[in-house]
Amino acid sequence: MDDPDFWRWVWLAAAVTFGLGEMASAGTFFLVPFALGATGAAVAAFLGAPIAIGWLIFVVLSAVSFAAFRPLAARLDATTKNPLGVGAKRLVGEHGVVLTEVPQGPDELGSVRIGREEWRAEALDGGPLAPGTHVTVLEVRGTRVIVYPTGLPTSTRPPERPH
Repeated sequence: MDDPDFWRWVWLAAAVTFGLGEMASAGTFFLVPFALGATGAAVAAFLGAPIAIGWLIFVVLSAVSFAAFRPLAARLDATTKNPLGVGAKRLVGEHGVVLTEVPQGPDELGSVRIGREEWRAEALDGGPLAPGTHVTVLEVRGTRVIVYPTGLPTSTRPPERPH
């Protein structure tokens, strides 16, 4: 284990492993600093540097490059976060207006406008909702939204409906 030839290949294998690990978890920039540190240590080992110098290069180069990549990784993470709601689920909690009456009864559908989109709607309690009523989306089921009228006191707002 004290053989310098052995450490050449250890550092080279570590650099490749860290590099492949970074590619498998693209965008994190967590393993790149270690890949750079191992690459530096491999170069030093191939140039005949003692094992302790290889370790020193690995630690220092990894620490410096880790500190250099953190701001970039943080900035990229901040700009690539997925919104809380993706697809139709983004509508949950949004407000809309009833366009055509939502008739009384379960599974009776009317239509609501949410933003610039028109959706088939069902009232949460099965009660009728007149055109012009302001509603909030509680749930999305397929191509319809489950809504309840807004303006209710918060103590009487319905709880989330079980699936």
